[in-house]
Amino acid sequence: MKRREFLGVLGSSAIWSRAARAQQPAMPVIGYFSGRSPKSEAPLLSAFRKGLGEAGYLIGQNVAIEFRHSDGQYARLPELAADLVRRNVSVLVATDRASALAAAAATTTLPVVFLSGSDPVGQGLAASFSRPDRNLTGMNIFTIELGPKRLELLRQMVPTAAEIAFI
Repeated sequence: MKRREFLGVLGSSAIWSRAARAQQPAMPVIGYFSGRSPKSEAPLLSAFRKGLGEAGYLIGQNVAIEFRHSDGQYARLPELAADLVRRNVSVLVATDRASALAAAAATTTLPVVFLSGSDPVGQGLAASFSRPDRNLTGMNIFTIELGPKRLELLRQMVPTAAEIAFI
C-alpha cells in the first residue's frame, strides 16, 4: 500500500470514528437542587454520589450533575428550578421540601425526585402515597410525624436524662 492510500484510509477511519461518537446519545444530566448551602448539603451529596456509583453511574463518565443551591434564600428556588428546566436536565433531584415545591411548579414533564421530612400528600407533592400520579416521586422520612414519638421512646429508654440534644 502506498503512503497516500494509507493516509487516506487512516483519515477516513478517523472521520467515521468521530461520526460514530457524535451519534451516541448525550450523557444524562441530573439537576441537583437544594434550598440549603453546599456545605450543609455535603452529607446528603456524599450519600447521593455513593448511591449513583453503586448503581453504575460515574460522575463525569456516564452521568453529569448540575448543582443549584439557594443558600437558605428560598425566594430564589423558583428561579433556580426554572434554570435547570431550561438546561433540559434528565431529572431534577430536590433535597428538601421547599426545593421540591419549586421543582413541581417549574415542570410537569421532567421527572422530579424529592426527599421530604413532612407529608408529601399534605404538601401537594403527591395525590396519595400509593399513586403519586404526576412527574414527582420521592421519599418521606416522616421527620415531623415521628419526631415526637422518637423523643417519647428515648425518654422511656433513658428516664433519668435531664437534657436531650438532637443533631
